[in-house]
Amino acid sequence: MSEGLPRGSEANRGASWTYPQEFRDALGPLGLAPRPTTPPSVVRDALNDLYRYELRRMRDRLRAGQIEKNDYVDRVIALRKQYWPLTLPLWAWEKICSEQAQGPGPMAQG
Repeated sequence: MSEGLPRGSEANRGASWTYPQEFRDALGPLGLAPRPTTPPSVVRDALNDLYRYELRRMRDRLRAGQIEKNDYVDRVIALRKQYWPLTLPLWAWEKICSEQAQGPGPMAQG
């Protein structure tokens, strides 16, 4: 893979992606609106960066006494639910988003 390119970008160059409604519903409120030309690796990396930022911010608020310890676990769980697409590995994103655009691939015919 060439230096400086996001993961999976060489294989995905020129590909068209269709993000399912469930993904768009989860990504939209977080300010992410991928285009058909945006590879899933880029979207997933951006989502992961946002998630990590929110976790760090929450941890800092806990340390500053702005969040009660008793509430912290529930807040982390709620945040994980909000970022549920991260539970899927990159290969699953690529499969889901490419199947939406092109229909089931050869493996589905198997």
